[in-house]
Amino acid sequence: MTHTHIHTPHGHHHDHRTDLGVQAEILDLDAEVLAEHTASITAWLPLTTRPRHLVDLGCGTGAGTFALLDRFPDAHITAVDASADHLQRLRAKACAHGAEDRVRTVQADLDEVTWPDLGSPDLVWASASMHHMAHPGRALRTVHDTLAPGGLFAVVELAGHPRFLPENAPADRPGLEGRVHAAADRLQAEHMPHRGADWGPMLTAAGFTVEGERTIAVNIDGDRSEAIGRYAAGVLQRIRSVVADRLTPQDLTALDRLLDTNSPHSIAHRDDLTVRTERTVWAARRA
Repeated sequence: MTHTHIHTPHGHHHDHRTDLGVQAEILDLDAEVLAEHTASITAWLPLTTRPRHLVDLGCGTGAGTFALLDRFPDAHITAVDASADHLQRLRAKACAHGAEDRVRTVQADLDEVTWPDLGSPDLVWASASMHHMAHPGRALRTVHDTLAPGGLFAVVELAGHPRFLPENAPADRPGLEGRVHAAADRLQAEHMPHRGADWGPMLTAAGFTVEGERTIAVNIDGDRSEAIGRYAAGVLQRIRSVVADRLTPQDLTALDRLLDTNSPHSIAHRDDLTVRTERTVWAARRA
């Protein structure tokens, strides 16, 4: 679940189904916009043999699942997520790709002590999912014990949410995006202490040998795709849903103007967007 996840603190009253639909759409856009970067990560993995059985942990709507299926055309993949909606969407995509016989979906909460039987895969992939774990050390040890001997575990994490606007935008509230992100980062530090962590030492502590670490800078020019406008609007809308009460009234007004799809000032209509973020991948082997 590459993914741009924002955790809404419990107690907010909103329609969970709508929220899931919005999240799924952002995950789909994330997959589309960042496809080249995901492909470059799968190509970089230090594999000794072609993996035949893969597991995608916290698969979301399948960004990693389909990148891996493309990269390893003779492999089968088990896609694991807590959300039945995401898995249903992933299965529909697998059918559309003609890959339904290569994909098995498993609904599971990976914070549970006991995981479902995932076989003994040669490659486990976890994109933007490990930082959600309440007990990441325990989860890493479970992955270690699940992998076939010599198997590889790829942990991919985004450095924060992607940024889209130029520094001096919008004209009436320059630097707005930076302030919105700062509010989101403070909130997430309270709820997800492992976001932005260095997974290397934790992987070593869980018994893995870390064989490689690579950070990829993402910088995509927005004029290449109208999907970027929708992606920017989706990400900022989702951030707004959790930080609205932490913004100044002036910043909230300016943000709402950007998010109003009917407004000429809407972020979806801007021609100066770029997608800027970083992704780090750790490749760790079970000895």
